[in-house]
Amino acid sequence: MTPAQIAGAPAQQGHSTELRAAAQHLGAGLERRRFLTVTGAAAALAFAVNLPTAGTASADELDARQLPEDPFTLGVGSGDPLPDSVLLWTRLAPRPYEPGSGMPAARVRVRWEIARDERFSRVVRRGWTTAHPEFAHSVHVDVGGLDSDRVFHYRFRAGDWISPAGRTRTAPAPGAANSSLSIAAVSCQAYHDGYFTAYKHLAEEDVDVVFHLGDYLYEYAVNATGGARAYTDRTLPAHFNRETVDLEDYRMRYALYKSDPDLRAAHAAHPFVVTWDDHETENNYAGGTPENDVPPEEFLLRRAAAYRAYWENQPLRTPQRPTGPDMRLYRRLKFGRLAQFDILDTRQYRSNQAYGDGWKVPGPESEDPSRTMTGAEQERWLIDGWRTSRARWNVVPQQVVFAQRRDVPTDAFKLSMDSWDGYPASRQRILNGAEAAGVDNLMVLTGDVHVGYGLDLKKDFDDPSSRTVGTEIVATSVSSGKDGAEKPANWSNLTQANPHLKFYNGRRGYALVTLGTREARADFRTVSAVTTPGAPVSTAASFVTEAGNPGLNPV
Repeated sequence: MTPAQIAGAPAQQGHSTELRAAAQHLGAGLERRRFLTVTGAAAALAFAVNLPTAGTASADELDARQLPEDPFTLGVGSGDPLPDSVLLWTRLAPRPYEPGSGMPAARVRVRWEIARDERFSRVVRRGWTTAHPEFAHSVHVDVGGLDSDRVFHYRFRAGDWISPAGRTRTAPAPGAANSSLSIAAVSCQAYHDGYFTAYKHLAEEDVDVVFHLGDYLYEYAVNATGGARAYTDRTLPAHFNRETVDLEDYRMRYALYKSDPDLRAAHAAHPFVVTWDDHETENNYAGGTPENDVPPEEFLLRRAAAYRAYWENQPLRTPQRPTGPDMRLYRRLKFGRLAQFDILDTRQYRSNQAYGDGWKVPGPESEDPSRTMTGAEQERWLIDGWRTSRARWNVVPQQVVFAQRRDVPTDAFKLSMDSWDGYPASRQRILNGAEAAGVDNLMVLTGDVHVGYGLDLKKDFDDPSSRTVGTEIVATSVSSGKDGAEKPANWSNLTQANPHLKFYNGRRGYALVTLGTREARADFRTVSAVTTPGAPVSTAASFVTEAGNPGLNPV
């Protein structure tokens, strides 16, 4: 293909008529709360029309030397570190704001290499892979045969173009007596609400791995000036000023987010372990139930598009690649004898929110024991994993607030139906499972609410004197909610109503957690503003929890 043909390659537009008909057939006659539980062959067939699950050899191959512009505009990333391997990611997008990202409908060969040093004088692995147009020319390389608990540097090459270099680290070996692990927790980065300044600072932190707890992007429209960013030196294309619905919408929205230099810097500096919440698809969807009253097949199409774009744009392995509207995102990572991480998905399998969602008085509907946040299979997987865990710390990175959170210090309190408060029986099964498995050091990592919380997990939240069984660290948003405030308007009500709430701050930022053999330390890092770039970072508060003696203690 010539450069002119490359630049003028057509992009996929919307959902095809065949795909829409297949989705309508699959969704027909199924109860709305259940139709998306159809998995396996039926879903695969429905979405094989123009969303293949593997790159096809029938596509033309482009000589990468014909690429007229830098294809590595979205940077690089790594993720899901294992003791002997790590996943490397990039996506070819010379024109990231255009449909198709300026790439042709052709395969492109990409060279990769990973080295012990940042000068790449000691390369330990190298190879070739193919960027397929069916997957938006994303690249996912699972590099094996690496030494455990070691820093590596990596990069890609397409033709004469060389990507920025990234830094990553493998996990400690199974059974390793590692004495310290430093992690970061981030969530909720609405592009239109402000700059990703938190990522600029996170890129400079000395951490082993970053956990992203959801809302990596938002489906809402972004205007020409970038919303609260209020650009004066650029104008964003008009197609960003609409809600994401189809595959090309989601792909371009990821390109917008990943064009942010601070986000790219954080991905290049540290391996990420990602999970989604709702906004990667649609606000507050619950399993197969959309937020708004739309036909089931329409939401089926949207969920499939959103899940596919998510995998394409994240450092995830092949087992996480979606099949139509289904994607196995929950998974387990172990870091020696110090930590086991059970990463949850609390969106895809949950029951619909009780009482129409929002903050409501709890009652029989929300307290129905059949309701689930995780689905039965994921719940069993989590508890079974605890039974065999030998880790000092069992950490659960997930999406929504786990601890009880009353809105007022009176008997007329309300609870959030979208959080675990709307699924109390499901929460109690998890806590009972941890106790039965002998989990002494339970820590939950959470995002979603655009504030930082430090919470004790109680055996009985209705009895403040009951035993503390774990801790919850809620990472504030990177930018969602704009600048925020140190003490939000409901600070007094929440702190009085919830004696197990040990910390509450409404600024933007992230959380750092250092796990050790004797204690875990949490540092709540905040930036003073996100509506203007370059704000400094500071530590709002620090807490420790002792191994074998759960509960947050201020430092």
